[in-house]
Amino acid sequence: MTLAYPKRGLLVLLMALGLTQGNPVEPFQTSLVTCTCQNPHCKGTTCQGLWCTAVLFVDEEGHLQNFKGCGSQNEELCRGRATEFAHHFCCRQSFCNHNVSLSLETTQTPPEQPKVDSQLPLILGPVLALLVLVALGTLGLWHVRRRQEKQRGLYSDLGESSLILKSSEQRDSMLGEFLDSNCTTGSGSGLPFLVQRTVARQVTLVECVGKGRYGEVWRGLWHGESVAVKIFSSRDEQSWFRETEIYNTVLLRHDNILGFIASDMTSRNSSTQLWLITHYHEHGSLYDFLQRQTLEPQLALKLAVSAACGLAHLHVEIFGTQGKPAIAHRDLKSRNVLVKSNLQCCIADLGLAVMHSQGSDYLDIGNNPRVGTKRYMAPEVLDEQIRTDCFESYKWTDIWAFGLVLWEITRRTIVNGIVEDYRPPFYDVVPNDPSFEDMKKVVCIDQQTPTIPNRLAVDPVLSGLAQMMQECWYPNPSARLTALRIKKTLQKLIQGSEKPKVIH
Repeated sequence: MTLAYPKRGLLVLLMALGLTQGNPVEPFQTSLVTCTCQNPHCKGTTCQGLWCTAVLFVDEEGHLQNFKGCGSQNEELCRGRATEFAHHFCCRQSFCNHNVSLSLETTQTPPEQPKVDSQLPLILGPVLALLVLVALGTLGLWHVRRRQEKQRGLYSDLGESSLILKSSEQRDSMLGEFLDSNCTTGSGSGLPFLVQRTVARQVTLVECVGKGRYGEVWRGLWHGESVAVKIFSSRDEQSWFRETEIYNTVLLRHDNILGFIASDMTSRNSSTQLWLITHYHEHGSLYDFLQRQTLEPQLALKLAVSAACGLAHLHVEIFGTQGKPAIAHRDLKSRNVLVKSNLQCCIADLGLAVMHSQGSDYLDIGNNPRVGTKRYMAPEVLDEQIRTDCFESYKWTDIWAFGLVLWEITRRTIVNGIVEDYRPPFYDVVPNDPSFEDMKKVVCIDQQTPTIPNRLAVDPVLSGLAQMMQECWYPNPSARLTALRIKKTLQKLIQGSEKPKVIH
């Protein structure tokens, strides 16, 4: 594949070789080592990771390149043998890669045979032929066994995800159902990079199901199963990179987080496209769903509690080898919440997410200049008073936005036969595409919040949601509810409620 941008191609190569600067979001999983860092992605002369690496390889122009750095994933590369194109070396002590000298496999030329008597070939010919046959048979058997070992190692690394590939070979309708039913905490992050690229090249785009400033979303087919393909615009490359980074380094499998399948930078129609392949949900976003559907109180609560479960999973830090750092979304809105076939919500679009680990007190805010959606911005963001060095500040802005999503849900909920048309938050006080200053005046200066309909008070479930919304909109960020408290409160409200009617 020829990439339009060499730097991006190099970055993807470094990610595949494990040469990026370690894995800063999971330092608590095991002890880190400090390594010499000499590659285009280095931010200094050293880096930290789970092991040190040194790679000697031949680039596309035939030049030898010698890179050194840190590794934290794709450990199977460390077990590779030197070839005539690349040699990957790993070690697990600080600076153990500093004085490493690597060499590539060279093609051996057979030594010149001494002159022998003319009768000797007649005698040795059959013997040599037999030896050659035995050697070839032994080599073939060794090659088959080595290939089987590699496959076992790959499937071991894939874990449950390997079943996706197996089921596709059997034409089994399991992609969506298997992943949906097994996306629980700790089941693993995405597929390995090389497998992701293979999957991406097997996807056929069928129809465009959405467009926005970020690019387009298509329904695609992979081995007969529907998948969603988000194609990022070139100006939103950082969002693609950030979302890819998070999905590949964090164990995010959860019922209420959009299931990730693969990410790839591919060339289509002589241009470079940035693809993110995820589960496909035919109901679309919560924004689209609320345009079409009115809700019974039980269904409204089901949508709310499932979205709260997803947000709580993002916000919590899980310790241990199967853990994850705490994550703040930073662009939560009804367009970034999808409705699954079982009428539960899942949270999508992590292009602006921020990660934090208590173990190292490391705050990873990414490198994306794009800001969130103005209509959903908390007052401290609009008046530029947010503490950008404090991770809790980002979680509090998510809670403000979640309160607005709850408001959107309750507007479409039927109470005593009364329901309102869908409207976005602050529809009655700002234009359709409000500016930063429009929102700042309404939220910060006038201190307005969306009007909560009086009809909600007559329903015990919706009155609880109304109270919760108000507690999400406190001007003082630290006084707002936590995602875990919202989740537990909603779960109490849903106990004993009737199941909603399934919408086909």
